[in-house]
Amino acid sequence: MHRKELPPRLGGRVPRALTIAGSDSGGGAGIQADLKTFAALGVHGMTAITSVTAQNTVEVGAAFDLPPEIVRLQIDLVADDIGVDAAKTGMLSSAEIIETVAEAVRRHAIHALVVDPVMISTAGAALIEEAAVRTLVTVLFPEALLVTPNLPEAEVLVGHSVRGREEIESAAAAILQMGPRAVFIKGGHDLRSEEALDFYADASQTEWLAARRVPTANTHGSGCTLAAAITAELARGRPLLPACRAAKRYVTNAIEHALELGRGPGPLGHFYRFWG
Repeated sequence: MHRKELPPRLGGRVPRALTIAGSDSGGGAGIQADLKTFAALGVHGMTAITSVTAQNTVEVGAAFDLPPEIVRLQIDLVADDIGVDAAKTGMLSSAEIIETVAEAVRRHAIHALVVDPVMISTAGAALIEEAAVRTLVTVLFPEALLVTPNLPEAEVLVGHSVRGREEIESAAAAILQMGPRAVFIKGGHDLRSEEALDFYADASQTEWLAARRVPTANTHGSGCTLAAAITAELARGRPLLPACRAAKRYVTNAIEHALELGRGPGPLGHFYRFWG
């Protein structure tokens, strides 16, 4: 049997992206959202699961962290055999897991790393130990090409309210000083704006990214999906800022096609491009 030729736009090789994150049993966020996003954008997805959560659209019932050694082994085996063009992190709940991930990222020279500083679930459950936030900033942020906090996460990182354009721009500048090469603050939580406004900043440029605000509560996993979409675009070879623009367009459309599932916020329609 002959292997089917890959489309020319993939350059004859499948782009490879790794998600290092927690599992969402409801399928809306975490590694489930990441893998759907990778697949929808034509990227081979791999996983290093950090935590197993029992959750649905309403609540996070429990979370169980995997041993750091298992997290390390997952990263090592896929990186050594398959290779990693880009990677993202999601739920990293303990300092030990964060340190393990940072060391593995350095060892495998994963330069296109998107760090999504997941701290609180859509249902309001804490997903990281308070003491681990400092480790996230001091150990993992310096390894990141990009960090993607939402407004509540940005507030935790900078220690004050982040609302309105001036405060968001100031927070982005402060987060850049923590070590990443760029920051993308997700502004969707600011419901006072008629648009969904995000802000990108690196050492040489800044840009506000605007999109229509979709009137729906079904946004479970939107932050994971955005970070995963950026990661997928990086794996495909896009430069960082164009990758952020493309990812925002994808997420806006996926929210517009979100699914009515469960009694709480439903998941995004990751495969909307393939629906009739």
